[in-house]
Amino acid sequence: MFKKIIVPVDIATPEKGLDIFTKAASLMDEGGQIVLLHVVEEVPTYLAIDIPVDMIENAANEAQDRLTELRARTGIDATIELRIGPPAREILACAEEQGADLIIIASHRPDFSNYLIGSTADRVVRHAKCSVLVRR
Repeated sequence: MFKKIIVPVDIATPEKGLDIFTKAASLMDEGGQIVLLHVVEEVPTYLAIDIPVDMIENAANEAQDRLTELRARTGIDATIELRIGPPAREILACAEEQGADLIIIASHRPDFSNYLIGSTADRVVRHAKCSVLVRR
């Protein structure tokens, strides 16, 4: 069905990451590729003075380890990519740069601030140039 699938994973919710990763594998064409993506959010400059210097680096290292564990646990072949920045922007940029034909993204149960789907998922759905599957 799909040749290149981007799977953005929030390492804070590993069960959702496992769900969308296995779904991606079931939708991938033979010879296709999955990109497991994690985006480390930037720290606003007004807060940067109050946090440890290596916080972003440590977060990226932890994400790398968790995605590597997820890939090993499932036995599904995937490329791991880490980015730093606003999550929606980086997910969309990754999809465009990789020539993805699908993004599978998890969404949390909505609250009043984002009634239909999560704010990152909402931005990705509205701005993606490829198909997007949102899993709850």
